[in-house]
Amino acid sequence: MTARGSIAALMTCMAAAAAASPAVADSVPVSVPLDAVKTTLGVPTPQVGTAVPMPVVGAPEAPVLHKGDMLPTPLLPAVPVATDLGLTKVTSPVPNLLGSKETDGEGSLESPASTLLTRTPGAVLGSPLTMPDGSNYGIPNLTAPKLGVVAPELMGAPSALLGLR
Repeated sequence: MTARGSIAALMTCMAAAAAASPAVADSVPVSVPLDAVKTTLGVPTPQVGTAVPMPVVGAPEAPVLHKGDMLPTPLLPAVPVATDLGLTKVTSPVPNLLGSKETDGEGSLESPASTLLTRTPGAVLGSPLTMPDGSNYGIPNLTAPKLGVVAPELMGAPSALLGLR
């Protein structure tokens, strides 16, 4: 084989691998199996279906170096994490709702899909030394060290619907 043929074969394999890569899912649907309870106890069981969220970690914010500070701010940056809370539905038979078999119904609790955004906590640390001081022959002065915590954030609007049929 020639060098050109080897490179062409390598490029073809790389293109095929890139085309075959799976798409990233926002959440994985899950159905909770409760059939064994129905078989064992002989009572109607609820049906539970939900989705397991797949968190996606974003890029941390870059530390910024301010004039006069020796350490960047924030020292430990906050990292954003986003995920989609999938559709969750729980249905359960409600027998003898009003005391007679004709009033049998079904209760349901449904939580529509929603997006949840979070940010991890960060840390800010002040240097115990100042920048070099010209009036002190270039020797830095001592200062009280400062420590701060950037509060974590949680943003989202999950909701739920309760129904009876």
